[in-house]
Amino acid sequence: MDPFMQAAIEEARQGLAEGGIPIGSVLIIDGQIVGRGRNRRVQRGSAILHAEMDCLENAGRLKASDYRRAVLYSTLSPCDMCSGAVLLYKIPKVVVGENQAFQGPEDYLRSRGVELEILNDPECIRLMREFIQANPELWNEDIGE
Repeated sequence: MDPFMQAAIEEARQGLAEGGIPIGSVLIIDGQIVGRGRNRRVQRGSAILHAEMDCLENAGRLKASDYRRAVLYSTLSPCDMCSGAVLLYKIPKVVVGENQAFQGPEDYLRSRGVELEILNDPECIRLMREFIQANPELWNEDIGE
């Protein structure tokens, strides 16, 4: 398995262990992890700390040229908010663990020049399926339903 997706899955598992939603993300620049994050909406009482947003926040301020060399990994297809951050910072590639539980605006990202790689990773699918079955109300809150 891709070691960067494995790192994102580790973040997702840690989030679940903390009582949160099992979605993880890592930001890669020049083959190195520069930011890690997980969905922390529950843990922090946050309106915006999806995994990708947490990851970007934890990476800190970067130069525009850094983002343009970056790859964002996420265990789940990024939502509108997180996709907006990808577009804002012109991150050229997003690797998605799975998009069966939720599919963000993938076609729109592609139309704006973002390369998407969808892995359909069995562990990502299992984590989300089990979580949604056990916590449908929390899941619906997270996706704005």
